[in-house]
Amino acid sequence: MPDNLQQQPHSVRRHHRYYDLIVAAFVTVLLCSALIGAGKAAQVTLPVLGTVVFGAGILFFPISYMFGDILTEVYGYAYDRRAVWCGFAALVFATVMSAIVIGLPPAPGDYNTHLQEGLEIVFGNTWRIVVAAMLAFWSGSLVNAYVLAKMKIFSRGNHLWMRTIGSTAVGELVDSSLFYVIAFYGIWPTEQIIRVGIAQYILKTSWEVLATPLTYAIVGFLKRREQEDYYDVSTNFNPFRVRV
Repeated sequence: MPDNLQQQPHSVRRHHRYYDLIVAAFVTVLLCSALIGAGKAAQVTLPVLGTVVFGAGILFFPISYMFGDILTEVYGYAYDRRAVWCGFAALVFATVMSAIVIGLPPAPGDYNTHLQEGLEIVFGNTWRIVVAAMLAFWSGSLVNAYVLAKMKIFSRGNHLWMRTIGSTAVGELVDSSLFYVIAFYGIWPTEQIIRVGIAQYILKTSWEVLATPLTYAIVGFLKRREQEDYYDVSTNFNPFRVRV
């Protein structure tokens, strides 16, 4: 961070050209990962871990963390916090809509009967899993943003790769730990929860490492075009605020 940098309150900052587009992309990725990806279990064989079963959404969900890193790095913690709340609200709406659609009695006919069965399989997650997913996303995303914002000040804006990977490692740890404990404790054996949670954590964090060049490119583009490189020196980090 330059020595002569003066922190400006968020309230007096100008409108940003690309912020709304990034938030829309962030929410889209989040919803698709939760609704489409969660419907399929896939498996891969990894060194040391062996065969690992995972939800297909894991291949895409880490993109939301990449967007979170970009938002915090360019616009600041408060703007990423608002995006997280937008994503949380979208997940709540999608959950309520899914419950209502599945709860409606299907029209007569074999097609509608089979369609109802398919909808229940794909969108009929238990409330325990839904609550676990939403709490894990909200907590992990805000922890990710907080760690990145503090690391940016500590590193004086240097070593972006260290901030993005380090914050994601912490955020994903919170996310994975909360989700598997809340969703499956008492249902799965504790050993299985730990093993699956570790595998998912490694896959998600590895994605961030591989995406580092893309993150650099997007961050550099936005900083140049927006003329913004925000440092959260005097930011209110209250996670329950929505106002920037």
